[in-house]
Amino acid sequence: MVQNISHAVMAQRHEANDSLDDFPTPPWATRALLENVLNHHNIDEASCLEPACNKGHMSKVLKEYFKEVVSSDIHDYGYGNVTNFLDNSYPKNSFEWIITNPPFRLAEDFLNKASEVASSGVALLARTVFLESVGRYNRIFKDNPPTYFAQFTERVPMVKGRLDKKASTATGYAWFVWQFKDKIQPQPQIVWIPPCRKMLEKDDDYNELLVPQKNVLKNSKKSTQPSLL
Repeated sequence: MVQNISHAVMAQRHEANDSLDDFPTPPWATRALLENVLNHHNIDEASCLEPACNKGHMSKVLKEYFKEVVSSDIHDYGYGNVTNFLDNSYPKNSFEWIITNPPFRLAEDFLNKASEVASSGVALLARTVFLESVGRYNRIFKDNPPTYFAQFTERVPMVKGRLDKKASTATGYAWFVWQFKDKIQPQPQIVWIPPCRKMLEKDDDYNELLVPQKNVLKNSKKSTQPSLL
């Protein structure tokens, strides 16, 4: 049998248990959440914590929309605070939103912690298969399903250790969103994030953020996209 070594197949994510799971989020994928799912939540007046910020690629986008953004990571990537989110004693309701792309093996732990800290909601970018498994169903989804399961119709290519505009992937991703305040429907809702990469991608998105950034970032843009919800 001839091994399939296409870039898309080889780009599937399989990380060791002690890996930092360093797969930076393409900025357009964060804008897709804010423009298509959260754009009716008045986030321009809200605070947000990004607790797995890496080099700040997601935080850079969050600051375009939120009034206040605080960023941190367990590893020093040169951006935000260096702290272990799961061990940090954040007071309850410290932030209105927590939005992040956590290490996949710790996504459930991040959700549990974030649910104690955020007052309005939590959004996790995860592989679509996070929705699967009897274990996660019993521990999470049976009693605490996401408010929105927002599936990307386009693939979101992520490459270990860097952003790569030309990368491809065989892995599907979705935003899992839990809304705590003013929840508008009793049952989880599935939505599809329409093709939007070309519209939401910017020329400087793939520039590395080499200069350390302040942890509190001010809002500079309000969403103008029509809501899918």
